[in-house]
Amino acid sequence: MNARTTALAALIACRKQGAWADGVLKEYIVRDKLDKRDAALASRLCYGVLQNRMLLDFEIQACLNGPLKKLQPVVLDILRLGMFQILFLDKVPVSAAVNEAVEQGKKYANRSAAGMINGVLRHVAREKEHLPVPESLSIRYSHPEPLVELLKENVGADQIEALLASHNQTPKTLIQLNPLAGEPKRLLEELQDSGLTLEAHSWLENAYWISGTGNLETLSMFREGAFFVQDAAARLAVEASGAAPGMHVLDCCAAPGGKSFSAAIMMNNSGAILSCDLHPHKIQLLEKGAERLHISIMKAKLQDATVDVPQWHDAMDVVLADVPCSGLGVIRKKPDIRYKDLSRLSELPAVQLRILETVSSYVKPGGVLLYSTCTILHRENEAVVRQFLQTHTGFETECFALPRALGGSCAGMLTLLPHVHDTDGFFICRMRRKA
Repeated sequence: MNARTTALAALIACRKQGAWADGVLKEYIVRDKLDKRDAALASRLCYGVLQNRMLLDFEIQACLNGPLKKLQPVVLDILRLGMFQILFLDKVPVSAAVNEAVEQGKKYANRSAAGMINGVLRHVAREKEHLPVPESLSIRYSHPEPLVELLKENVGADQIEALLASHNQTPKTLIQLNPLAGEPKRLLEELQDSGLTLEAHSWLENAYWISGTGNLETLSMFREGAFFVQDAAARLAVEASGAAPGMHVLDCCAAPGGKSFSAAIMMNNSGAILSCDLHPHKIQLLEKGAERLHISIMKAKLQDATVDVPQWHDAMDVVLADVPCSGLGVIRKKPDIRYKDLSRLSELPAVQLRILETVSSYVKPGGVLLYSTCTILHRENEAVVRQFLQTHTGFETECFALPRALGGSCAGMLTLLPHVHDTDGFFICRMRRKA
């Protein structure tokens, strides 16, 4: 198996099974035994096609006499894959992209389809500089029109194109060094000595952009707990909570665990963290992560955040409520989110409010309730908080500190945007329960 075949298989799985690209790619890269270089190419191809699918279809349609819907689905997958390489990957020889696509056409369709694929891709290669440019932002950046309008309502017409463009950029990987595994300066030196390229984050301590790694989980220092992957926005949310040594902290929607891990580090592994999740298979994930990172104060528990637990009332210094959301802040990392049915998102604010109301009872008088999402939609963010505060007058929003690069402080609610802050799209709100 090679990178292009693995990428095609992943695209087929996304189309036929509704699989998420990140999960299926990880599985197929292992299955096909790709080396680091081929794994990186397969990922770039699969994500690139998903990021630009509507634009690719626009250009393919311009080369056809009939409608796209008459093509075999797998033939369209192959054409998208070849077209993406020709239009977006300057370092990939056109001949390699075309020849591989033709062979895929023979294998997965028939010789007639392979001939058509050859003709379309060679035409695109010849006319690359003269292909039609779509006027629609929706097609140009491959976001369905209803999603473009929804995002525009939330960021404004002046910001929408920059936001859409950011969704199609390849995000860098940010790691957090783990002081529980060793002195950060020494950990950094060991990572650099192992041949990795690291660049210090501009406003987070002990955080580094990392490249040249392949699968991080194969690194010995990862297995030894020297670091974990976490976006700057998620870490900022935990820092806003003010978790400190000796506190009792509840992370009510914890998986995959990043916020619990950050809280444990802030607490210097002193106190207690209860990390809950609704899904049984994620409990083991939380436990393994804590063990790898040398965290002893964290206990993972199966618990639905909408179901009240009376014995937890008034017991927590900090409650982290990173609630289920539309995920429209992480489109650059999960490009397939953009194609999901938006009508299914309308019920989320009610669920988010129910969780917030339930877990607020666990906060001690004088304690902190930290609400966060990985979306930029006001209806899931500010609107939920304001509705909660209207009926829970014992809570109030509270200013929290920010890095100087972000302004130094926040009045209580903060939205981070990918194209502005180079983070996930993220919402953070800190609330204090009145003593």
